[in-house]
Amino acid sequence: MGIMRIGHMDLNVLDLKETRHYYENIMGLSVEREDADGTLYMKCWDEWDKYSFVLRPSKEATFNRIAYKVENDSDLDDLKVKIEAYGISTEILAAGEVAECGRVLKFNMPSSHEMLLYAEKTFVGKEVGDTNPAPWPIDGKGVKAHWLDHSLLMAQGPELVMANTKFFIEVFGFKLAEQVTVGPNGEFQAATWLSCSSTPHDIAFVAGAENGMHHAAFFLDGWSDILRANDIMAMNQVKVDVTPQRHGITRGETIYFFDPSGHRLETFAGLGYLVQPDMPTVTWTEDNLWRGIFYHSGVENGAFTTAYSLMASKDA
Repeated sequence: MGIMRIGHMDLNVLDLKETRHYYENIMGLSVEREDADGTLYMKCWDEWDKYSFVLRPSKEATFNRIAYKVENDSDLDDLKVKIEAYGISTEILAAGEVAECGRVLKFNMPSSHEMLLYAEKTFVGKEVGDTNPAPWPIDGKGVKAHWLDHSLLMAQGPELVMANTKFFIEVFGFKLAEQVTVGPNGEFQAATWLSCSSTPHDIAFVAGAENGMHHAAFFLDGWSDILRANDIMAMNQVKVDVTPQRHGITRGETIYFFDPSGHRLETFAGLGYLVQPDMPTVTWTEDNLWRGIFYHSGVENGAFTTAYSLMASKDA
């Protein structure tokens, strides 16, 4: 199908100096490029491409776009045909129009979220190298996030959740790993978790009042790393949304918290399970929604589904 994994997130942020300190010293990312306008391109220590997080100075804290990497440059041409046959217009951006990337296929999901696909990005290598590497960088900072793992996007209502889900399955070949169904007969998908690899989700969609980004997630090894991460957040007075918990959905181990601009982030640990082509979709019913989200407590947290980053305005 071409798509391999998430490539990068692109966000608008408020105080660039505070933001840089946060992502470098608390999250443990490194700045790999800085543009004249202050835009930062950052990566985690266990990633090999130039960047996975783009932070742009702005007067608003909003979501710009999400990008995924495909296996071959020719996949962009094949996917362009498939996307347009589905009824969605596309645009090919020349190499270099997106920083450090080759050709890019640009389009909007049914929910209007902007998405980019690319095959080539400047290679810089892992911080520990790829010959006789150490298991982790001894001089790493903060929580030492391994890599950008996934994002959960908010879609305006179940209809757009279902439209995005159908699009990702039929055009990109993603597998529906889990879903939350609502309605008298469970006929609507209020949330979906989709995989293009063997992990429980490479992208997820949840119904909300407006389109936007619920969170971006960084991978950690396991439960002890999750606890250490929350210690570091407490030491730095980071605003934590949800202290260490287990998800029923995906079985992941998690903390939710906010960056200085108010973007929700997650540290996500644990494999959960392997997504195989013949694995049945796991369904959570409306009456067990909060047990699926927070397995330990099963308690509703209304702000968790109503507070998120909106999409950027065109004149931002």
